Amino acid sequence: MVAASPTSFSIDAFDQVVMTTYGRFPIALVRGEGCRVWDDQGRSYLDFVAGIATCTLGHAHPALVERVNQQMQTLHHVSNLYYIPQQGALAQWLVAHSCGDRVFFCNSGAEANEAAIKLARKYAHTVRHIDNPIILTAQASSMAAPLLPLPRRVSRSTSSTLTR
Repeated sequence: MVAASPTSFSIDAFDQVVMTTYGRFPIALVRGEGCRVWDDQGRSYLDFVAGIATCTLGHAHPALVERVNQQMQTLHHVSNLYYIPQQGALAQWLVAHSCGDRVFFCNSGAEANEAAIKLARKYAHTVRHIDNPIILTAQASSMAAPLLPLPRRVSRSTSSTLTR
């Protein structure tokens, strides 16, 4: 799809090439400044969504643009397969200013959830000495999908049983 100008954008053309996995609002956002965004018709809105809370720094702030530009001229993205000095510095700052003693960096909510489950399991094994910990998670959960009910019966390795 060619970059859209304010007069050439078509929702129908967009929907022909982009999966309709979201219930999108019929608004085509084309630019932003601070907490305000503009659509392809020139109307302005306050951005209360902030990229579903992942971009809460606002849009096009000069200091952010400058820092992102500096970083892009150095390194765009580096895998966690390598040591990244800036990542180490950020981890030191986070440890010094939080209750944690180590930091886990990841790229997505899925990775974060997987790590939380693995860390809970490790804690159960090493600290609580639980051989077979049970970790309940929500099946098919997201902000857009309702939680599915628990199965009729969730049993533990002990005699206690949860019933619905």
